Amino acid sequence: MHTARPETFISVDVETAGPNPAEYSLLSIGACVVDDPDTGFSVELKPLSEQVVDEALAVSGLSIERLLVEGVEPAEAMRRFDEWIRLATPEGHTPVFTAFNAPFDWMFVDTYFRRFLGRNPFGHAALDIKAYYMGLAGSSWADTSMRVLSPLYLGGRHLSHNALGDARDQAELFRRMRETAHRGSD
Repeated sequence: MHTARPETFISVDVETAGPNPAEYSLLSIGACVVDDPDTGFSVELKPLSEQVVDEALAVSGLSIERLLVEGVEPAEAMRRFDEWIRLATPEGHTPVFTAFNAPFDWMFVDTYFRRFLGRNPFGHAALDIKAYYMGLAGSSWADTSMRVLSPLYLGGRHLSHNALGDARDQAELFRRMRETAHRGSD
């Protein structure tokens, strides 16, 4: 297998005010390098509106009122994230957006990067850990839930819904899956 450039997998997790970036705000971004999870990034953003789905805030524990005062302006938050990605990705490597249920996290991050920076440093693709596991294990989609995967790869612990904490847990999940894949190919 030939890869044009070495890849740096970056685990990304977001917390939001609702299910889509067209109507709801991105509230928090957490990220870490999959193979070096101590190299992390975290930012809480000022909401673009006060529109929320109460269940989304209940899951994350974030407060729209607090973020309206203390959150980082979205353009500045995305500039900081872009800068961190550049610093965390070695020269000549391609950063690969990696997430558990990547379509959800991806749509918010891509929307905000394009809206506030005019580009997405990850390009136009994302690696979904759920789909990776489905291919690795030959499982059904239903068997890619955290309820199933946490006992296999995370000792049964649940995600905290703190974006950086979850990004680090996702990184561990993906590292362990890759180890399983490499053992299977030996």
